[in-house]
Amino acid sequence: MKSITLASAFLFALASVSAHAADPVPLKKSDGVLVDAKGMTVYTFDKDAANSGKSACTGHCAENWPPVQAGAAQPAAPYSVVTREDGSKQLAYNGKPLYTFVKDKKPGDKVGDKAMNAWHAVTD
Repeated sequence: MKSITLASAFLFALASVSAHAADPVPLKKSDGVLVDAKGMTVYTFDKDAANSGKSACTGHCAENWPPVQAGAAQPAAPYSVVTREDGSKQLAYNGKPLYTFVKDKKPGDKVGDKAMNAWHAVTD
């Protein structure tokens, strides 16, 4: 009886650890475009170098293009986390930091797509 209890406790502990190993990201596909939990379109910025671990959009830029916050997420590929200059954590897709756009007012808006030929809705 005791060995069954220990085995059960071990399996429960193992399941708990593996369930948190890669937290799911708060993003999903909608109509072929990546969106956040509120349904707002998610973008990448051409000035961000993939896998550089940082964002080129800071200050006034980040006011217009808010970073998609990672919080405590530990996502699995193709997602990752970059640390911003202020120490906050930002989600990245294929190594490129992710943003939303303040002029997108409702879910499904893609006003920022191709803005300044540098911003792109994530479609793949």
